[in-house]
Amino acid sequence: MNYIFSVLTQEQAEKIAYSWRYEDEYSFYNMDSDLEDLKEFLNPESRGDAAFAVSADHELIAFLTLNKTEDTIVEIGLGMEPDSTGIGRGLAFVNAAIEFVIAELKPRKITLSVATFNRRAINVYRKAGFESVQTYMQNTNGKRYEFLKMIYIC
Repeated sequence: MNYIFSVLTQEQAEKIAYSWRYEDEYSFYNMDSDLEDLKEFLNPESRGDAAFAVSADHELIAFLTLNKTEDTIVEIGLGMEPDSTGIGRGLAFVNAAIEFVIAELKPRKITLSVATFNRRAINVYRKAGFESVQTYMQNTNGKRYEFLKMIYIC
């Protein structure tokens, strides 16, 4: 699948925030589960040019956010359209995201954090070459959750 990365528009941000609905334990990732995160995601100034829509066959299928934490380290956040999850598309998307980040920012390391209950995502990240660094607790979505920080050496 050929992925196209483009700066996320307001219309795309609103589509993701209001119509992408995950089920069961994955409802954790519904944008309105954390109003602070929702507000930041919907604010064009907060997003700047660091949030990207990912399209395939002219359809919005994912998003990618970038945060350059140091000159050589980029932290990413990503999400796939709910109907595209759990059906074997994750690894190709993550690999495409890695290639995009490397081409655009030329980091030495890429990091991400994932809720530890999300074994599907963790397995995909490991297959893509990410390694576990540490677990930590974080308040989000009105509760305290355990997260896993992972790193990819470019």
